[in-house]
Amino acid sequence: MTHRALIADDEPLLREHLATHLTRQWPELQIVGEARNGREAVELFDELRPDVVFLDVHMPGISGVDAARAIGPLAQIVFVTAFEQYAVQAFEQGAIDYVVKPLDEARLASTVLRLKERLADRAARHGDDAQLDAALEQLARRLSRHPTTLPRLQWIRASVGTTVKLIPVDQVIYLRSDEKYTLVVWEGGEALIRKPIRELTDELDPEQFAQVHRSVIVNLRQVAQVTRGANETAEVQLKGRTETLPVSRSFLHLFRQM
Repeated sequence: MTHRALIADDEPLLREHLATHLTRQWPELQIVGEARNGREAVELFDELRPDVVFLDVHMPGISGVDAARAIGPLAQIVFVTAFEQYAVQAFEQGAIDYVVKPLDEARLASTVLRLKERLADRAARHGDDAQLDAALEQLARRLSRHPTTLPRLQWIRASVGTTVKLIPVDQVIYLRSDEKYTLVVWEGGEALIRKPIRELTDELDPEQFAQVHRSVIVNLRQVAQVTRGANETAEVQLKGRTETLPVSRSFLHLFRQM
């Protein structure tokens, strides 16, 4: 039986290397997509719905652990990590699996066999959510001791009429993109910039800004409330504004405490 897989890693050569090894060991597996970071992995998963997702633990933007939380039990999760000592205990709970960089053929073969067994048992795809959550939470705590820090965006340069405006990031309320442009809504007005939202997500502080939809990033300090909707979606109400922002199913985990 043919199954589908998504590979997420910020290093193109490692994505290619893993895809090559998987093709050799599991010819029936179809690689349907590759992602460069955690956010892109969640977006592609929502679009492609693969059976298996290979996630690098450390990626820019949101980590592989956060991406796994968004995907949940909807796919078999396999982490690819260079930090085996921080991951083994969580992985051994059985909710998820892992391979270590650089790839080892024997270890990957074991993972492939386990994946085939789980996929053969369809009930396993909807396994114990609590077990998965516990494993991911444990791994997140371990990885937090070794954070990957990136320089954060402080200003957004935008054309407003005939002038160029430097918008302080702290004043941004939300960003919303279409195919070519991103709308920046801040305390002083609105402006369009020719920069994809995927690049912005990697540059913004994840403690202050959250992607809630494939085309929307919101400043969490500007959120008044979040209201659940139908089909595992929600809407964000903003402080002092009438418009609402959509929250897609893939990002609803950010507001799990509701």
